[in-house]
Amino acid sequence: MDIATLRARANEVLADATIPELPNHYRGKVRDNYDLPDGRRIIIASDRISAFDRILAAIPFKGQVLTQTARWWFEQTADICPNHVLAYPDPNVVIGRTLTILPVEIVVRGYLAGTTGTSILTLYNKGQREIYGHVLPDGMKANQKLPAAIITPTSKAFDGGHDEPLTAEQIIEQKLLTPEQWQTLSRYALALFARGEALAAKQGLILADTKYEFGVDAAGTIILADEIHTPDSSRFWFAGSYDQRFQAGQPPESFDKDFVRRWVVERCDPYKDPIPEIPPEVVVETAAVYIQAYETITGQAFQFPPEGAAPLERIRETLAQFF
Repeated sequence: MDIATLRARANEVLADATIPELPNHYRGKVRDNYDLPDGRRIIIASDRISAFDRILAAIPFKGQVLTQTARWWFEQTADICPNHVLAYPDPNVVIGRTLTILPVEIVVRGYLAGTTGTSILTLYNKGQREIYGHVLPDGMKANQKLPAAIITPTSKAFDGGHDEPLTAEQIIEQKLLTPEQWQTLSRYALALFARGEALAAKQGLILADTKYEFGVDAAGTIILADEIHTPDSSRFWFAGSYDQRFQAGQPPESFDKDFVRRWVVERCDPYKDPIPEIPPEVVVETAAVYIQAYETITGQAFQFPPEGAAPLERIRETLAQFF
C-alpha cells in the first residue's frame, strides 16, 4: 500500500453523497441510495464511518474499499446465487436491481465469537447451549471453531427497533419466509460462506463470520443484495497467528479498524457528549487499515481514483446520465 499517496490525498473524502437531481433519495449510515423509475437502484458508498448510532468521521477511500471488495466477492460467487449488481460506473458506485428486502437478516458463523447481545459467544457465556436452534457442546472456548458453520438469523428491524434472534422454525411459523424461501436462502448462505472461507484461506485469512442480506425481485427470485464479505460486514482473522493466540487465550489478530472508535471512547461518552474533532493521523491510520484489508482479501493492489475532481463532483459527472 502506498501510504505516502494516502497521506497526500487524505482530504479527498466523500462525506455526503446527496445529489438533488437523482430521484427517491434514501440516506443510510454509510450509503446513499436512489431508486430510479425503471427498477434500478443507484447505491453510492460514502466514506462515513459510524459507531454508537452516530457518524464519527469520514475516512478517505473507505467507500471505494467497500464497493470494490464487494465487487470482487460478487464476481467470485456469481455461480452460487444471483446478485443485485448491474454495473459499476464509478469506484464508489454500484447500480443494482431494486429489490424487496426479506425481513430476516442472515449471519453465518464458523467460530464461537462476537460481542453483541445476539452473538453466539455472548449467549454461550450466559449458559445457553441451544442457540438459534443449534445445540453447541459444553466446554467450548471463546473464538473456537464450531463443529460446522451455522446460520444465526435475526428479525430485521426496519423501524429502528432491535433485531431479535430467530430459529428456522420461528421464521416459518411467523411467516417471515415460506419454507421454500428459507431452504433456498439457507443453501445460498452456507455455500457463499464456504466459498468465502476457501478464498480467504488462500490469502492467509480466516472468515470467522459474516452477514448477508437477501431480497426478491418482481418474479419472487431470491437475490443477494447490499454487500458481501467486506471489512464492515465480516470478521476476518489472520490465520498465521490464530492457533498460538487461541491456545494462549488471546483474541485473534484482525484488521484493526477501531482507531477512531477507541480515540473517541477515551475522550468522551459517545452516547451523550459531542464528538471531538478527530486528528488527521487517526483518520489516515484507519484509511490505511481499510486499504490493507482490500489488498489482503482480494490479493489485488488498491487503485486510487484519478486525481482532479473532488469525489462528489466526479460521481455527479458520471451519474449525470440519470438526471
